[in-house]
Amino acid sequence: MAKLSLSRAWDETREVAGRDGKLIAAVALAMFFLPGVVLGVVNPQAGTFPATATDAVVMLVVALDALVGQLAIVRMALGARMTVGEAIAHGARRVPSYLVAGLIWAGPFILAGYLVGVEVWLSPETATGGQAGAGLLFMIALLVVGIRMMMTSPVATAEPAGPLAIVKRSWQLTSGNWWRLFALICLFLLVMAIVMGALGAVLGILSRLLLGPIEPMTVGALFVAAVTQLVSAIFTTGLLI
Repeated sequence: MAKLSLSRAWDETREVAGRDGKLIAAVALAMFFLPGVVLGVVNPQAGTFPATATDAVVMLVVALDALVGQLAIVRMALGARMTVGEAIAHGARRVPSYLVAGLIWAGPFILAGYLVGVEVWLSPETATGGQAGAGLLFMIALLVVGIRMMMTSPVATAEPAGPLAIVKRSWQLTSGNWWRLFALICLFLLVMAIVMGALGAVLGILSRLLLGPIEPMTVGALFVAAVTQLVSAIFTTGLLI
């Protein structure tokens, strides 16, 4: 595979945005923004474990919507001439293969993480030396393989491949580009963490001053969710294209 050029990737991203930006934005609003706002209103602490069955169902639906939207946007970014509805339908058709591909490579890590010990992740300060070492090796292995699996979504949406073929193809496409992809993800996550952290703090203060506590099904929760999900959708869409 040719070496990844970050400058070329940026140029191609601008080209895609100029060509299909409005259609991609429509998909992002429908599949990322709106479901995220619903989740933020129902459960303002959406990053935590769901407290009720309703929270769990909403989180599952939002996650599936995001997967469909991800595949739809990547398909459009690759040059497919589709309407918004066609792109979303295509993404929905490819989600099962994409999910199974994810289980193929991530399943062993889920099992390994459980074998290392749940307490290592919940209370790392109490872990033994052996557990800490095992946890470190686990994280390194997950990082190495996870970067190699970054192309599963483009393969899943662009090629009529089965789950195992998706995994193999992603491994091939990322060959020789691990460090460049790692740098790209680190840069993206760093910028997003800074922006979202600052935004969350400011919105939390403004909401409490103007709209009261941020509780489920309140105007404050709606305000915070709308702004944060809009910014999050912009970041996510930018990474996908």
